[in-house]
Amino acid sequence: MPVIDLRSDTVTQPTAGMRAAMQAAELGDDVYGEDPTVNQLERYLAAELGFAAALFVPSGTMSNLLGLMAHCERGDEYIVGQQAHTYKYEGGGAAVLGSIQPQPIEGEADGSLDLDKVEAAIKQDDFHFARTRLLALENTMQGKVLSLDYLASARALCERRGLALHLDGARLYNAAVKLGVPARTITEHFDSVSVCLSKGLGAPIGSVLCGGEALIGKARRLRKMVGGGMRQAGMLAAAGLYALQHQVERLADDHAHAEQLAAGLRELGWVVEPVQTNMVYVQAGEQADALKAFCAQQGIQLSAAPRLRMVTHLDISAEDVRRVIEAFAAFQN
Repeated sequence: MPVIDLRSDTVTQPTAGMRAAMQAAELGDDVYGEDPTVNQLERYLAAELGFAAALFVPSGTMSNLLGLMAHCERGDEYIVGQQAHTYKYEGGGAAVLGSIQPQPIEGEADGSLDLDKVEAAIKQDDFHFARTRLLALENTMQGKVLSLDYLASARALCERRGLALHLDGARLYNAAVKLGVPARTITEHFDSVSVCLSKGLGAPIGSVLCGGEALIGKARRLRKMVGGGMRQAGMLAAAGLYALQHQVERLADDHAHAEQLAAGLRELGWVVEPVQTNMVYVQAGEQADALKAFCAQQGIQLSAAPRLRMVTHLDISAEDVRRVIEAFAAFQN
C-alpha cells in the first residue's frame, strides 16, 4: 500500500505531464542568460504577478535571502514575524550572510503582524540604531491567509514610514485560491515577492523572486555570490512553468482534503484548529511521538510535535484522508 506522507507539501512527485515538459525543455546556459526556458519562466511569472523582472533560484530560502539582501545593506534591519520562515526556519541567513538585523514580532492568531506593533518597532533615525528598511510578511502563514484589507493597510504603513515590503509567498497560490482572486491581487501590494514552485504547485525544485529591474539586477549578482547560478536549468524551469499553467486551480482539492481531514478528526474528539488552506493543526500533546510511531506502522508519515501539522498536497487523495482518520481512530483504541 502506498505511503501517505503528510509531513509537508514539499514531498510531491512530478506528474507525468510535468515530466514530459521537463524532457522537452529547450536548454541553454542560464548564468549567461541563455536558457530560453528559464527566461520564459521569469517573464511569465513577472508578468502574471505585476512585476518588471524575476529571477529563478534553486530554493525558497535563497529567494527570500536574495530579496532581503537586495533591499537592505549591512547594518540595516527588517521587521518580521517571530514564526516566519525568513526569521526562524532559514538558517539565520539574513544575519549571517547579509549582516541584516532581524526585528521579530510575535504574530497574531490570524497569521498577521499587528501593524501598531510593527510601527512601534521602527527605529528612529539615530546612529545608535540599525536602520529599519523593510517589512517582511508571509502568506500563507501556517496555513492562514492574510486578508486583502490587511495587505492594503501594510502597504500604506510602509509608504508612510519609508519601508519596502517583501512577501514570502511560498504558498502564494494557496492564498489566491482560498480568496478566489488572481495572485496579482495579492502581490500588487508588495515591492518583492518570493514564490516557491516546489510546495503545493508540485515542481521538484525551484523558487522565483519577483521585483523591479534594479532589485532583480542586484539579486542576480547576489545569486552568483551565494552559489545559486545554474547552467542548463531549463529542465527545472519547465517543471515550474508546467505547475503554474496546469496545477494552480487544483490547489482547491488540497484545501477540501484538509477540511475533510479536520472534520473527521474533530468527530473523533481531537482538538483541531480551523482550516483555511492545506494545513491541519491538531493538538497531539504528549501523545505526539506515540502517534507518529503508530501511524508509521499504518503507512502514514507524520511529524512529531505537540501541535501536530499535517499538510495535504497533490499526492493525497480523499481515500488517503479516510485512511488517516481510521488510523487516528485505531490509535485511540
